[in-house]
Amino acid sequence: MPTARGRNRAVLAAAALVASLALAGCMSSASGARPSHLSEQAPVGGASHAADAGRAGRSAPEPDPTTPAPAGLPGVGPRTAARIPADARQAVLVTGKGRDSSTSKVQLFVRDPVTGWSPAGPVWSAHNALKGWTADHHTGDLRSPIGVFTLTDAGGRFADPGTKLTYDHAPIGFSSPGTGFHGESLRDAFDYVIAINYNRKPGTSPLDWTRPLGQSRGGGIWLHVDHGGPTQACVSLPLSVMRTLLTTLDPDEHPVVVMGDAADLSR
Repeated sequence: MPTARGRNRAVLAAAALVASLALAGCMSSASGARPSHLSEQAPVGGASHAADAGRAGRSAPEPDPTTPAPAGLPGVGPRTAARIPADARQAVLVTGKGRDSSTSKVQLFVRDPVTGWSPAGPVWSAHNALKGWTADHHTGDLRSPIGVFTLTDAGGRFADPGTKLTYDHAPIGFSSPGTGFHGESLRDAFDYVIAINYNRKPGTSPLDWTRPLGQSRGGGIWLHVDHGGPTQACVSLPLSVMRTLLTTLDPDEHPVVVMGDAADLSR
């Protein structure tokens, strides 16, 4: 017959087991919590499989080494990839020619949970800021910000082309009568725009000037129609490409833009 001390030890052991399981469940069920790499790689039912194998005197089965890892975005290193939200299934990849270059290549990618990222369109030529790129963007530095930013809102002089993003049709608000750095007209530059969520309030018009990081950190950075020259800080693309992006990007897929010079993105 178990002694009182033995019964107490059994109760304490059971309580410890329940507490450990509760802690493990808290992380996986917490809203917005990012799973660790270990939890992402663990096979379904891994704990029970290991226990069964132990009772049978066998080792737990090893993962199949022939299964390829999900594909990443080309040219994007682990530091940059870690910044992409886990729920993002569309990515506009903007790869600058160099840190001080005003030209870029842009391509749209989609992510499958098993196979990873794959291209969803051709490579397009684009312009970025006059002086290139920076990881510490400030007003007037004439450099585009490096990073991963969500895409939620759009607008333009032209009517909504059928986008699923929120769209602000404002012919006067998006008018730009000035000229670019090479003297080119900016009249058509904002026929279509997609706001890059750098230092802005998502869910508002691209014309909204709320700056959560302060005015000195810049803002009003968009994907917009190319005008044939460098930008202040935006990324500009041909009109047809902007229309394609607007009609393809889907808020349910949590689209992002991954942007920067090639060397920085590769880190």
